[in-house]
Amino acid sequence: MSAAIIALPSPNGPAMSAKRPLHIALVSDTHNLLRPELLAFVEGSDAIVHAGDICDAGVLDTLAAIAPLTAVRGNNDRGAWAEALPVQTTLERGGVRLAVVHALSGLQGNPAAEGVALVVSGHSHKPALEMREGVLFVNPGSAGPRRFKLPVSAAMLTIASDGALHVEHVNLVE
Repeated sequence: MSAAIIALPSPNGPAMSAKRPLHIALVSDTHNLLRPELLAFVEGSDAIVHAGDICDAGVLDTLAAIAPLTAVRGNNDRGAWAEALPVQTTLERGGVRLAVVHALSGLQGNPAAEGVALVVSGHSHKPALEMREGVLFVNPGSAGPRRFKLPVSAAMLTIASDGALHVEHVNLVE
């Protein structure tokens, strides 16, 4: 596995102090393929966030058995199980507010005004990390089938005890 790392102070100031860092696995676009490398990557996480294009409820069951799971519906998620998933959601971990949406074009609201520190998205299959108006935008890339020459990847968000955010993209397969 190879990695790209960025560490930033929390965009919204200090978060509530946690006793230990929190590790949140960021995953997207599995397209019904749960690679052993992905399962090893998420093992031991405090939480898992899946930004859509899951394609089968069994993927959610497997991930939820590893750590608390938050997931949104992607454009390829169909059926009753998928209809039960939100298109966008927010959650708070370690005093840091995160928004999750599959495609950034579908992002509703103003993350900065809503106190969101980090937006997780997928859809493009391309890993990305960018600061916009004080909000960190992360696309973990695709952990499922390889698309074109894009990497098969995921990301790990670490929320330090002082609220600092650390994002590491990891190529799951070479």
